[in-house]
Amino acid sequence: MTHLHLDSDARSSLRGLSERIRGGKTNVEAPAAVPAAKPRPVPVMLAEEEMDREEVLVAPRPQAPAPRLVIDGASRADKLASLRRQAETWAPAQALGTLREVMVFATGDPEARLMLIGEAPGYEEERKREPFVGPAGQQLDKILKAMGLERAAVYLTNIVKFRPAAARQTTNNRPPTPEEIAACLPLLREEINIVRPQCIIALGGCAAEGLLGAGGNIPALRGSWHDFGGVPVRVTWHPSHLLRSTDDIATKRLVWEDMLAVMELTGLPISDKQRGYFLPKV
Repeated sequence: MTHLHLDSDARSSLRGLSERIRGGKTNVEAPAAVPAAKPRPVPVMLAEEEMDREEVLVAPRPQAPAPRLVIDGASRADKLASLRRQAETWAPAQALGTLREVMVFATGDPEARLMLIGEAPGYEEERKREPFVGPAGQQLDKILKAMGLERAAVYLTNIVKFRPAAARQTTNNRPPTPEEIAACLPLLREEINIVRPQCIIALGGCAAEGLLGAGGNIPALRGSWHDFGGVPVRVTWHPSHLLRSTDDIATKRLVWEDMLAVMELTGLPISDKQRGYFLPKV
């Protein structure tokens, strides 16, 4: 709050109270309070000239300055190493108190044309300190292989760099909250600036929400191109979704159509066999 509005009745009441205090009448009854829907904080002492103003200034609450990332290094690998060191102790993430302490940064080629972004590390990712190494990561490896790509040829990261904490947590995971995504988003922005990929694949609603701020509705977002800082973004389901619907050929085909669009944009060769993956058999 920076201003406090005083209507004419409030100013009149306060002026009368001030005059009585200055005249030494400290035991008189105060004027009846003006009814209000919500109580408004008022400074203890007000100068008379301040009471005649429509607004009384209230000092804003001081806020800690936002941390600034300083990236060192000549090559992309060196710059990512600099960013990684700062991510280890990233204050906005630590201040939330809802993320675990082990940082899981990224893996893959700093010179990659294709960047894939997930939501947050899970149990296996935290244990190995590498994104996409659990069952969902194995599913992603199959998708990359079908595209003719090796895992080492792309850049894999998450929008949140720490595993979201939960009560009595063992191997159970949870998706990150909007606050956790916002806290880690500056790290991801710098990551994208360093790698400068030709294309980004947002895997799942959390990644889509963080990058595009569009509610993370996969059916509404997939099938078309979006933009993040000048980089084309394709939204599709997270590999874990495919694990939960192993018999859903229709969804697999939709994911594959997104991958075909990415392959076309990045100039990857596409065979007739690849174009026919997950189509209904005639």
